[in-house]
Amino acid sequence: MKLLNNILLLAAVFSLNLDLLYAADGEGLFKSRCNTCHMVDKNSTGPKLQGVKQKWTDAGEAALLYQWVQNSTELIGSGKSAMAKEISTFSPTAMPAQSVTNDEIDAIFSYIESYVPPTAFVATDSTSVISTPTKATDYKGNLSIFNWLVVLTLILIIAIFVLAGTVITLIKSEFFRNKLKQISEKASILIITTGALLLSVNANALTFIGPGEGPKDGTWLLVESTDLMAVIIIDIILLVVVLYLRHLFNQMMAMVKPKDVSTKITSVPVIKKVNQVLTDAVPIDLEHTILLEHEYDGIQELDNNLPPWWVWGFYATIVFSFIYFLNYHILGVSDLQIKAYDKDVKVAQKEITAYLNKMAMNVDETNATLLRESSDLSTGASLFAANCVACHKSNGEGEIGPNLTDKTWIYGYDIKDVFKTIKYGTTNGMPEHSSKFNPVQIQQVASFVLSLPEKDGLAPNGTIIEKE
Repeated sequence: MKLLNNILLLAAVFSLNLDLLYAADGEGLFKSRCNTCHMVDKNSTGPKLQGVKQKWTDAGEAALLYQWVQNSTELIGSGKSAMAKEISTFSPTAMPAQSVTNDEIDAIFSYIESYVPPTAFVATDSTSVISTPTKATDYKGNLSIFNWLVVLTLILIIAIFVLAGTVITLIKSEFFRNKLKQISEKASILIITTGALLLSVNANALTFIGPGEGPKDGTWLLVESTDLMAVIIIDIILLVVVLYLRHLFNQMMAMVKPKDVSTKITSVPVIKKVNQVLTDAVPIDLEHTILLEHEYDGIQELDNNLPPWWVWGFYATIVFSFIYFLNYHILGVSDLQIKAYDKDVKVAQKEITAYLNKMAMNVDETNATLLRESSDLSTGASLFAANCVACHKSNGEGEIGPNLTDKTWIYGYDIKDVFKTIKYGTTNGMPEHSSKFNPVQIQQVASFVLSLPEKDGLAPNGTIIEKE
């Protein structure tokens, strides 16, 4: 009876400690369940939620708040809540039913009431106020890590079942019971610990958003950083359980294994011990026990075991292949070669485009070149029509400004000269256009001006004569 009480006491302690790992995450629940329609401190599709709990409490309907969150339509239809009737007029769209527990609702409102808006940073060299950006949760990255942790969890659970089953089978065996009668006092503590460990395993589950409930174009499962921490803690506990069960099994085997004093070995050098562990080779004086029956010209073959490092490496490749198949072909966490190549090509193409755009914007009056592509001249014509016709007329024949089609120029007819004139303007009334056009556009307008055919207009003005 005393043994049974000890087992139950230890089991209760283990169960209590494991349950503490599964506290609700209010912020994560709010983001996955409420953030689509509600904001904490501002009205959105739904009303702001800060202060809502206090309003229901003041109205004497604190208990009905849980029903409102879980099924607002049902509560409105029942007619027993004045608060529900009042809030229903905020939007013609009814709030959908939510599959959440009362504890989860408390966690959500605890986060809402403790919510602090992002602080603002005031620049030291100006009076402008810049909001401090809030780093968004990387749900895709979290989901990838979560998938790997789940795989590890499954492997550890399988290992626990195998080891626990082996230990239980050993405990139930008649041979072990007979041995326990001889060493009952020594084994009592071992049995108590085993029972407590096996009885304290609970089935707990983290609460995550289901498929279709997350934001548009998001992952099918929203995994917060706190969820990852919870799974990591679970994996650590399971790993400890696996190691403990392995140790427990070795202890039990040591209890029932007969001691063979005749084969006691004296101290062995470290190098030989390492070699023995790596090769599992039979000592030379015992090789006659592993000789095979066949013989060729007086040569016999030894039936040595495969080296343990090779065997475990082979097992590791099997485990790796399972994880690889799950990762690439089932869960799709990582990309296959073709998909990864396509992604790399897209990234490289963006880099090329950004580089070309950057180089194009490096154009100035020292390196401008005459553009002859129809697309560039067409863009230049559009910019000219929108910004230059008031002074130079639609065909460049001039009115307030000089004729741009004849062979006489005031500031030069080279593409670099025209670029500089458009960019900086002149003292004769030509305004600068660097504030209106980017360098590429200035080059396009200058190229269009130099492509204009000669037209009758204002008389030639200038001392620089264009050479044929």
